[in-house]
Amino acid sequence: MQDYLENGLRLGWLINPQNRQVEVYGLGQAVKVLDSPTELSAEPVLPGFAMSLRQIL
Repeated sequence: MQDYLENGLRLGWLINPQNRQVEVYGLGQAVKVLDSPTELSAEPVLPGFAMSLRQIL
């Protein structure tokens, strides 16, 4: 993910279904680890976009 951030990525999600966790990466922000989220929001990078994780996690 660090390579992506260095090349302009504004938002990245690393989804780990085995651990039921999602790491959220944002430009200039500390990594956030979410435990068993049911939905991910892409605000403010993609206004109105949200992704359900119910079938993944």
